[in-house]
Amino acid sequence: MEESNELTASVSQGNDKVEGADLAEGAARCAASSADWGADRGAVADPLQVLQQVFGYASFRGPQEAIVRHVIDGGSALVLMPTGGGKSLCFQIPALCRPGLAVVVSPLIALMQDQVEALRQAGVAAAALHSALDPQESASLWRQLNEGTLDLLYVSPERLLNGDLLERLAERQLALFAIDEAHCVSQWGHDFRPEYIQLGILADRFPQVPRLALTATADPRTREEIVERLGLQQGRVFLASFDRPNIRYLLRGKEEPKAQLLRFLEEHRGDSGIVYARSRSRVDQLAAALQGAGFNAVGYHAGMEAAARSAALDRFRRGSGVVVVATIAFGMGIDKPDVRFVAHVDLPKSLEAYYQETGRAGRDGLPAVAWMIHGPGDVPQLRRFIDDSEAPLAQKRIEHGKLDALIGFTEAASCRRQVLLRHFGEALDQPCGNCDACLEPQTRHDVTVAAQKLLSAVHRTGHRFGAAHLVDVLLGASTERIRSLGHDSLSVYGIGTELDKEQWRALIRQLGALGLLQPVPEGHGGLRWGAENAVRPVLRGETPLELPLPPPRKERRRSSGRSSSAGAAASTDWGEADPQLAAALKSWRTDQARQQGVPPYVVFHDRTLLELAARRPSSLAELGSVGGIGAAKLERYGAALLELLDSCASPPP
Repeated sequence: MEESNELTASVSQGNDKVEGADLAEGAARCAASSADWGADRGAVADPLQVLQQVFGYASFRGPQEAIVRHVIDGGSALVLMPTGGGKSLCFQIPALCRPGLAVVVSPLIALMQDQVEALRQAGVAAAALHSALDPQESASLWRQLNEGTLDLLYVSPERLLNGDLLERLAERQLALFAIDEAHCVSQWGHDFRPEYIQLGILADRFPQVPRLALTATADPRTREEIVERLGLQQGRVFLASFDRPNIRYLLRGKEEPKAQLLRFLEEHRGDSGIVYARSRSRVDQLAAALQGAGFNAVGYHAGMEAAARSAALDRFRRGSGVVVVATIAFGMGIDKPDVRFVAHVDLPKSLEAYYQETGRAGRDGLPAVAWMIHGPGDVPQLRRFIDDSEAPLAQKRIEHGKLDALIGFTEAASCRRQVLLRHFGEALDQPCGNCDACLEPQTRHDVTVAAQKLLSAVHRTGHRFGAAHLVDVLLGASTERIRSLGHDSLSVYGIGTELDKEQWRALIRQLGALGLLQPVPEGHGGLRWGAENAVRPVLRGETPLELPLPPPRKERRRSSGRSSSAGAAASTDWGEADPQLAAALKSWRTDQARQQGVPPYVVFHDRTLLELAARRPSSLAELGSVGGIGAAKLERYGAALLELLDSCASPPP
């Protein structure tokens, strides 16, 4: 299971800053310690005041305010918002404005701990109920729960549904239920978890309590299943843009994975990042290679001892410039905002998984890179994984369809971001200018006639056959299936010998990426035309198509693996910030985090330090106007920050 939860401070990108006087007044109203904030909640019950005084931002972004006010008014909803978009605020602020306890269903301990630590830094009474609590911590949590002093309780779906927790919650006043990673409830989702299906009981047991389902990764079919399984038919659907404009998408042909990865990482030496590989043995080999090249690298996979995995995760969360090499077992519970790159040396299993995994880069809104190498050898292995699994046949068909969409993305000739967003039902009018397809245009060929032949073959065979059969028809293959269906007598039989099998498959995937072909619903991997008003002009020759194709079989060679230097521009840029002051602030933050036993980003995000180093505030009022510094953090860190800023003041000219 993967995760993509937001830290409470992740809304810093694009938010205006709070006026210093307002913040100072908020600090005066706020309790001196985080433990006291809940008792003073009535003074800041308005959601905008909570945003300002608790989290340190002056305005909501996108649909946040509409969602928050809808839930405060007692409404349920499905929220689809990209990683880094501030999903957490959509339930955290209503939790602080509505009376009672908010229950947050979250998948993993590390994720719960990060969110709870961030809330406590902001002065909010939050706790997580999980199996790793020692007896003293568990007793304290239950005492808070019984006394009604908690604002938010984080819990896994298994812990919520087992034992008597639901009965205990039924005795309390509840503010809301928030179900994070809601795509896990759907069999169409890329991380289906059976235990999530049982969360539908909340609609029956607590019909008057608002329920908020949140995810960063759900195509239209997955959204429909989430609504149905969680009983959200009467709720609203809030759909924010899936676009992450700060992420640069760079794809490369696979030649020598280790050498290509090392060249890419040289451009990001000193940055925190994640490298995903398919197998445990490859993770071990790459981690050793990176360590040998002087990178601060660790490995992570399910075959390691639990203590070693925990140590690797902790090193990544709390360290700076750490590169973790991992299978997809890693990533669950990662709220680290300053990940500057995510690299794939093997294809992920689906476009949803790719979006989720690359979404761990640049959560702070600063530039980041999603780099991937891929080759034809990746595909057969992924297909074998699907075919050899014990999943029902219908689920295997779903997975094959998702893999085809991913392959279409890797081979798309047009803007990567446009293809990616189209998969999630969103249109981007203009090419993004921040992906390899935009930055490094490929040589294209006129494939209009070939596309016409392919579209005609789809039509002549009844809009229900898959890629393999269509290619066999076009190449004039003499198979028993073709003969039994009478497809050897069709006008399109054998008319496509100008391309070989791999070239036809590449063209099929690219037409899928353009929306000219689409999977047949429940159609066993079959293909049909896309929108007829787009297909007909191609068939009539009114819309010429120029697309890149792989070379013919006799000339086919693996990609030479172009330089990834385009990604260098996405490294952290401090802009107008004083780099020496920024470094001093990061060092101070590290000391604070070490003393408290929390990750540095829980104290402050890089974006907040960047703004401090650029603006150099000289008073509490000015300090309080910096994004990410709410009343509790101003009370806790204000004097120390002002002292540090004063000691690092620039010498007079």
